[in-house]
Amino acid sequence: MHDTDGTHTRRFGLPTATALVMGNIIGGGIFLLPASVAPFGTVSLVAFGVLTIGAIALALVFGRLAKRDPRTGGPYVYARTAFGDFAGFLSAWSYWTMTWVSNAALAVAGVGYFHVLAGGRHSMGVDLTVALVALWLPALANFAGTRWVGAVQLVSAVLKFVPLLFVAVVGLFFFDPHKLGAFNEGGGSAVGGLSAAAAILLYSYVGVESAAMSAGEVRDPERNVGRASVLGVIGAAVVYLLGTVAVFGTVAHDDLVTSTAPFSEAVDVMFGGEWGGTLIAVAAVISIVGALNGWTLMSAQAPYAAAKDGLFPVSFARKRRGVPTFGVLVGTVLASLLTVINYVSGSGGVFKILVLITTFSATVPYLLAAAAQLYFLLTGRREQVRTGSFARDVVLAAVGFGFSFWLVAGAGYAAIYQGVLFLFAGIPVYVWMAARRQAVSPPSTTKSAPTVDAASSDAR
Repeated sequence: MHDTDGTHTRRFGLPTATALVMGNIIGGGIFLLPASVAPFGTVSLVAFGVLTIGAIALALVFGRLAKRDPRTGGPYVYARTAFGDFAGFLSAWSYWTMTWVSNAALAVAGVGYFHVLAGGRHSMGVDLTVALVALWLPALANFAGTRWVGAVQLVSAVLKFVPLLFVAVVGLFFFDPHKLGAFNEGGGSAVGGLSAAAAILLYSYVGVESAAMSAGEVRDPERNVGRASVLGVIGAAVVYLLGTVAVFGTVAHDDLVTSTAPFSEAVDVMFGGEWGGTLIAVAAVISIVGALNGWTLMSAQAPYAAAKDGLFPVSFARKRRGVPTFGVLVGTVLASLLTVINYVSGSGGVFKILVLITTFSATVPYLLAAAAQLYFLLTGRREQVRTGSFARDVVLAAVGFGFSFWLVAGAGYAAIYQGVLFLFAGIPVYVWMAARRQAVSPPSTTKSAPTVDAASSDAR
């Protein structure tokens, strides 16, 4: 693989691609997750299982789509190929927005764990500095190239999963079923409790698209994108489920509902003392740094792919050492500005609105990608597709679409309202870029989005 400057770069192998998916799925939120779902009872474990099935289906859809078109940009590429430039732009714009806003939120969350390690609470200036360092250190790794991105991702994945798996596995030996609480703590119907727990857990698997988004940097993407996506989801699910079960069975339910550090309390129950908080804080910091490393790369991939097609400014299409460095720079600057606004404004009002937007923005590329797979399958020449494979892939695409639609519904009215407004705010950018392309190319030579013969297919 060669960059725009002509240099050769190293691609991600299957382990690194899997670590990218797992690292992006599991950020800092896991460390509060058991307390977040405890009010609903152990029905939340069933919700985890249902969501895992949906996430695996979506991962398989991304694998099928990467076989069809193994280019960097993933969901953007699939949407544009199936539905044209405008759909592709909306996918890229939405995904790009989600990444840099989410990075700011991750950096701010990391400050809280830094307080646990450093002791006490610090001034606004210190907190802001820590948050900015958390943003720019992963950016520097990205500037150094894919080799460094992959190395940081692998190391951080191991360092954060070891303590989490330790708590999950050892916690099973301290498991006390009397501490679990009721199956449905809400008191209503079990279906209602399941839905309520799922609404909180829905975004636990955002990041499943990471290997597809970086398909151009993955070695043998036709095979490894699908494998990495599925393995990453399964690995995250194991950590999520075992960790939550272990905490449920070691911390009394009434204490867990009000806990602000459930994993730390679980460690303290198992071994006594108060060192559990430090251990989990270290794991949380490593987890957030690893997630920021991966999401910083993601923040540049969709604009890179769109820029190659003339839908984003051409500067986003430049690569060095396998990384779209201009996209990394812009994404990190925007995340830094948002972080500064969060601390300087004090109220965090603008910050909270933008974070709310990301809960909707993350779902748009998923919906379009799953719809694209359905389109490719249903418009293909049926006689060239084996019936069993065709039926299987249609079912997977339908489940992936349903899961994505569930994500949209779970975002809530406010998130959808704010998210749609921000999504439509990108239309002037699309109009500007379309006008520039039209000025460069006469109408008779303007090329439309490429069409794809759906029968060439991964559905075989």
